[in-house]
Amino acid sequence: MSTLQIIALIVSGVFVGFINTLAGGGTIISLSLFMFMGLPADVANGTNRIAVILQNLTSVTTFRQQKLLDTRKAWHLAIPTAIGSVVGAWLSVEIDEATFRKAIGLVMIMMVFFILAKPNKWLQGQKHLQLKKISLLQIFIFFAIGIYGGFVQVGVGYFLLAAIVLGAGYDLVKANAIKVFIVLIYTLFALVVFVFNDKVNWQFGLIHAIGNVIGAFVASRYASVWGANFIRWFIIVIILISSADLFGIIDIRGMFS
Repeated sequence: MSTLQIIALIVSGVFVGFINTLAGGGTIISLSLFMFMGLPADVANGTNRIAVILQNLTSVTTFRQQKLLDTRKAWHLAIPTAIGSVVGAWLSVEIDEATFRKAIGLVMIMMVFFILAKPNKWLQGQKHLQLKKISLLQIFIFFAIGIYGGFVQVGVGYFLLAAIVLGAGYDLVKANAIKVFIVLIYTLFALVVFVFNDKVNWQFGLIHAIGNVIGAFVASRYASVWGANFIRWFIIVIILISSADLFGIIDIRGMFS
């Protein structure tokens, strides 16, 4: 591996860790770079999980230190997500990339209007929902999100944020703390599946993770300072950029070529 490749992996990792901690969609950069550097799509999908685990471990630690993480609720939501992620990881070998990219792009655009239409629910949270026990519907929703997250990581943060804010009643800052906890737990299970099927390049993954950890630390450290309104608009911008890439309007992969 050349010095230029190492620098590219670390620097891109900083941006990915920052974006994924505050919103999601940064995985597009990771997968694009991995494939440009020669990894097959399925190996890139598995390799990316190394950085995801380490960046979310960093974020979870920081959010807990700031007392922003509701660990009990996070565990309850993480369990069905983790089960779903194992199913999704096993299904990932059958991915139809072209169809998938357009479908997820459409969902992301819909979420922009969702966020703009009900800003109070995203910004303030709803205390009465936080106190409720996890329903069967929520278990199913997080199981389904887990299948998607295990299948391919791109954009899973948006689905988790929507489910946590609108279903569990947390504002965006605390929802982000729960989100990174859930992603940490389910990705551990998904990674086992990819390792078992020899779909992980440890050298690429660990070097990329260095940048991811830095970006995740900065984002989680200052999330409460910037506040929910900043995160809301940050998410909207990232969704629009990610959707443009998924629909082929811009080419994030081409930026690395």
